[in-house]
Amino acid sequence: MSAFLNRLSPYWLWALLSVPAALMLNGALTSDDARILHKLLHPTGETSARLLIITMMATPLTLLFKGWRGPLWLKKNRRYFGVAAFGYALLHTVFYIIDESTLARMIAELPRLYIWTGWLAFAIFIPLAVTSMDYFVRRMGTAWKSLQRWTYAAAVLTLVHWAALHNWENPTGAIVHFAPLAALEAYRVWYWYGRQSRRPTAA
Repeated sequence: MSAFLNRLSPYWLWALLSVPAALMLNGALTSDDARILHKLLHPTGETSARLLIITMMATPLTLLFKGWRGPLWLKKNRRYFGVAAFGYALLHTVFYIIDESTLARMIAELPRLYIWTGWLAFAIFIPLAVTSMDYFVRRMGTAWKSLQRWTYAAAVLTLVHWAALHNWENPTGAIVHFAPLAALEAYRVWYWYGRQSRRPTAA
């Protein structure tokens, strides 16, 4: 299993992450359905959310399963998943803009909860994706980690965006997807809090 994971990184991993996007783009370009872009909004958005969740699960999984190569590989390659999450969010946004067709319609929808939370999450995604390269990691130093913490805000906004999309009548899909992440983050907080409390105090 570990040998397979090593072969995936990074080029095979990129190819694998690109497959859903290639299929969606092919459908958008070849379908005769006039509503194809509207129908592709959900799969592009959900794929972005799932990749974001996978990215954020990396660190708590390494704490929960210490020494396991799977979580360690995921942590090593989480930036690839994060950039892919942004890529699908970008595709989701492009499809939305084309589907709406006019600026007036988009502005009219801005007050809706599921719209402005989506735009705000996407706005947070942009600097996170731009600074994902090693150059910015070295250049920004500790500021890079501070910026990356905005991922949590993007995740909360994504959850609200997804759940509010159906007027909160059926938020099950969003909750089911984000519940494991919430549980792992709770474990992460408990782990570090417990570690701090176990440290001997200075006399």
